[in-house]
Amino acid sequence: GHRGVDSTGETTYKKTTSSALKGAIQLGITHTVGSLSTKPERDVLMQDFYVVESIFFPSEGSNLTPAHHYNDFRFKTYAPVAFRYFRELFGIRPDDYLYSLCSEPLIELSNSGASGSLFYVSSDDEFIIKTVQHKEAEFLQKLLPGYYMNLNQNPRTLLPKFYGLYCVQAGGKNIRIVVMNNLLPRSVKMHLKYDLKGSTYKRRASQKERDKVFPTYKDLDFMQDVPDGLFLDSDMYNALCKTLQRDCLVLQSFKIMDYSLLVAIHNMDLAQREQGAPDGSAPADTRRPAAQKALYSTAMESIQGEARRGGTIETDDQMGGIPARNARGERLLLYIGIIDVLQSYRFVKKLEHSWKALVHDGDTVSVHRPSFYAERFQRFMCNTVFKKIPLKPSPSKKSRSGPAIPRRS
Repeated sequence: GHRGVDSTGETTYKKTTSSALKGAIQLGITHTVGSLSTKPERDVLMQDFYVVESIFFPSEGSNLTPAHHYNDFRFKTYAPVAFRYFRELFGIRPDDYLYSLCSEPLIELSNSGASGSLFYVSSDDEFIIKTVQHKEAEFLQKLLPGYYMNLNQNPRTLLPKFYGLYCVQAGGKNIRIVVMNNLLPRSVKMHLKYDLKGSTYKRRASQKERDKVFPTYKDLDFMQDVPDGLFLDSDMYNALCKTLQRDCLVLQSFKIMDYSLLVAIHNMDLAQREQGAPDGSAPADTRRPAAQKALYSTAMESIQGEARRGGTIETDDQMGGIPARNARGERLLLYIGIIDVLQSYRFVKKLEHSWKALVHDGDTVSVHRPSFYAERFQRFMCNTVFKKIPLKPSPSKKSRSGPAIPRRS
């Protein structure tokens, strides 16, 4: 990819150092959000999706921009009015957005995944900034009108929440970045993390991945590690599956596929044992330092509303996670979201599928027709990964049968 490391050991992207890129992003976003606030609120019009605003930042400063100690760069903002509307829909006020992204230095994440993208997280854990390829940025622009329509009908979604699309032009290169919701708060220790597609062909984490401090496992690993699945209270299970179903329908209508469900698991009981908290109280430092401001950015708030009244699994502080249990009855918090949606089912993918299908059974390959992909994805999530907690037996039977802990069937 475009990632590299310069002679001082600093990460670079398209030959721009990470620190210069972070600086340019913060200067650019400060300017664009500020200038947008002077424009009156109004309905989003079709042409708003295609607007690109551009501003030049010379290092000596200009009457519009401050002086800075990076090389000259140009900052482009795509569809500013449309993205302002999306942020508003998710309850993110302009000053909160600016404060989160621009008041403290951005933190570079080392575990970048296979894409070769750079990832930054805002210091308050609210937002992820990711570099995207030209094709992906183009595709997101095309999606915006449909994304707008879908969010209006259905603000509770596990799809990525896009808050802004920008481009830093530096050294003759375009570096496109997208601002999204952060699925995994750093303040909560994740004990396991899976990238699930509902496909079994070659879906096992590589040795290189397993050697990482915090590896991302895949479908076959999940079936081996968690053969009984993750147990949710029945309202929560229904809400989650309903949300997945609606989201898959949207992705299918855009002919999108090869997306994954990211599932990160915080095991509350294990966290207590690790902290050596004998009295059963959760140790203070695993809690979220502050309540998440963004209205729909936690896993719990992304699923359909029916489950939000609590249920048979009660936890004091869910830190935005979805409460669940494993087969041993341990209390878990799940952090989930659909990722990698900017892959359209293009010619390359079609080729990849027909080639693999010749060699293997086509139905187990991860790249497939969007409708087939969506169906298989949902089936895997709602049958294999997530399960309903079996109903507790009545008190008279209870004494004979012991506690109702889900056991391997």
